[in-house]
Amino acid sequence: MIYFITGGSRGIGANLVKRAVEAGHDVAFTYATAADQANEVVAQAKALRPDANCRCYQLELRNREQIESVVDQAADDFDTIDVVVNNAGINRDSLLMAMTDEEWDEVIATNLTGPFMVCRAALPVLIANRYGRIINISSVVAEGATGQTNYAASKAGLHGLTKSIAKEYGRKRITANVVVPGFFETDMTREHMPEEIRSFWKQYAPMPKGRGGELDELAAVIMFLASEGAAFVNGQELRVTGGLDWNP
Repeated sequence: MIYFITGGSRGIGANLVKRAVEAGHDVAFTYATAADQANEVVAQAKALRPDANCRCYQLELRNREQIESVVDQAADDFDTIDVVVNNAGINRDSLLMAMTDEEWDEVIATNLTGPFMVCRAALPVLIANRYGRIINISSVVAEGATGQTNYAASKAGLHGLTKSIAKEYGRKRITANVVVPGFFETDMTREHMPEEIRSFWKQYAPMPKGRGGELDELAAVIMFLASEGAAFVNGQELRVTGGLDWNP
């Protein structure tokens, strides 16, 4: 299968790129600014499977024309796209009264409008194939979190977007699902998660040693949803949280 993954230069996305390549798939992925990191992910993926077709593309998710151009280019370079994973996202945390218009607009544009435009650009390819998997990466924060009104709203919006796609295109053998991760160690959680919330997750998650999730576990769930075996899983929210489904 051919994967198209946004935000593949680090964290969840980078790990998914490598696991998908290792499993025999070819991968196109995007990055915003970290070209060196993205090229390193390509090198690591090809080290895992030298015959892999793995390429990275610079993409600003607030640029509609660029999204359409990159999706079209990837479909040409790989001959098709089978799986779309909207993983890229940003944080601009602030309490609501102090949140600026720019902080709100940037997060909504990147985390919600961007995935909408990626799906819209990719759907003609998936429809032509009469096969497709759309997997949007959300967060437990979609249910609300202190200091993250913009992020919570963007992720909650992904759920409605995904379920609407599932209803509109399921009859064309295109499924759309949301993955809701809990606490995973990534650059974003290291940079933006307060230590008290990190400690909360590790203390209360009903898992051995109160551990967080491992990126390979999350990649396995995403790859299942991308597989033919998940053909009857459509419009669902799959929570990968270790059993702790909320944030303080």
